[in-house]
Amino acid sequence: MAEQIQRELSGLIRLDLDDPRVGLVTITDVEVTGDLAHAKVFFTVLDEHGTGVKAEPGAVAVAGGEAADPKADTLAGLQRAAGFLRAQLGHRLLLRSVPQLHFTYDESVERGVRLSRLIDQANDSGSQS
Repeated sequence: MAEQIQRELSGLIRLDLDDPRVGLVTITDVEVTGDLAHAKVFFTVLDEHGTGVKAEPGAVAVAGGEAADPKADTLAGLQRAAGFLRAQLGHRLLLRSVPQLHFTYDESVERGVRLSRLIDQANDSGSQS
């Protein structure tokens, strides 16, 4: 069930969600409770280069001098659209009871990119010695 929800949500977000706060989002995992009452949806946000959003400092400058956090903006957009997404899932999956959607940012992609960079740096410094 979790894989089906993940697949359907990915398509819905990409094709049907019309919120400017939600850009390049990847649904990385879905965990559904045994009674199908709740689904924890893990997502990551990609930048325009297809890599994870930088963890530090986590904010980018926008017009007007205010800082915007792409992770927080995306989370707010997804939470706002949770009812719409849940209704669409109900139509597509033909479930008697559609789980409540709880969105959580998945830090594992950023962590993997950071570790990969550290390994590359260690290899580069080791070969220069």
